[in-house]
Amino acid sequence: MIKMTATIAGMTLCAAALAQAPAGYPADYQKLIDAAKKDGKLVVYGATDSKATQPLIRDFNALYPGITVEYNDMNSTEVYNRFISEMAAGGNTADVMWSSSMDLQMKLASEGYALQYKSVETPNIPGWAVWDAKAYGTTFEPAAIVYNKRLVDAKEVPQTHDDLVRLLQQPKFRDKITTYDIEKSGVGFMFMTRDAQTYPKFAELRNAFGVAKVRVQSSTGTMMERISSGENLLGYNVLGSYALVRAKTDPSIGVVLPKDYTLIMSRVVFINKSAKNVNAAKLWLDYMLSKRGQTVIANESKLYAIRADLTGETTSADLVKQVGQDKLKPIPVHPSVLQDLVPAKRMAFLKQWKDTAGKK
Repeated sequence: MIKMTATIAGMTLCAAALAQAPAGYPADYQKLIDAAKKDGKLVVYGATDSKATQPLIRDFNALYPGITVEYNDMNSTEVYNRFISEMAAGGNTADVMWSSSMDLQMKLASEGYALQYKSVETPNIPGWAVWDAKAYGTTFEPAAIVYNKRLVDAKEVPQTHDDLVRLLQQPKFRDKITTYDIEKSGVGFMFMTRDAQTYPKFAELRNAFGVAKVRVQSSTGTMMERISSGENLLGYNVLGSYALVRAKTDPSIGVVLPKDYTLIMSRVVFINKSAKNVNAAKLWLDYMLSKRGQTVIANESKLYAIRADLTGETTSADLVKQVGQDKLKPIPVHPSVLQDLVPAKRMAFLKQWKDTAGKK
């Protein structure tokens, strides 16, 4: 785990007084800003790399000096487990939860851990990305196919899921395919169960992974390193936000957004109902959904902004241009994503995966 705290050094009381409500916000929003400054601190648990989060924290501090942001970077399963255990023990924990594992976030939100807070920015994000004024989607990130451009011929690169099924059965790719370890990775499990609901030939895909003797990893970073080095030739359901950034500086990395359908994940944020620094938490949530915050998410964090009124690279509008609106399949911020987390269903899905894709 990486614990990263961002502050503005040498801040004066005069500088702290400069923070004002953003243009167009309600007149009484200044009261929330003042209350957040009294909190003076914000604790965030997140499954987003610290490198991608730092620009958001810097800009938040520039906009609202006087609030120390402590960001704790973990994988999606660790975020969930740590929060649950700390809440059960009655100790200090996060004010804000922000994770790519939408299902685990929705589990917490629907079980009563999320504060109901209607953000002033709610009208500016898609309806599918908000649930009960408690959980909010902040990004619009594709699940991608990533491949080694040096070792995989352009003609071999799969453009659809049907293409992928055929490729996985070729001897060249045996022991050379990677994807998430869906038992350890919350986002990996979510992507694969969503594939099972979306792709009519999912059973064939799962069997083909078995033929290829797929190698599983718990993080995007490890998959990317192994594809870049050539140890693996292709990765499936890799977070496209990370992959597309890596591809710009790594000539070995190629990225495909499947043309039959591309799953879209959104990092879900909610405020802990028992937050110690609840006003700072509200300010942070509004900032993340604001045009300013979303511009940082797109241009600096490179996580793909969810707001439709932003254009350019790493925005939802950019993905619509690339893939087509009807081919993008956003996973909704809604308790319906929990159906596969029911213990019996989860165990049955994992058993079937191990018996087919997981066989060695």
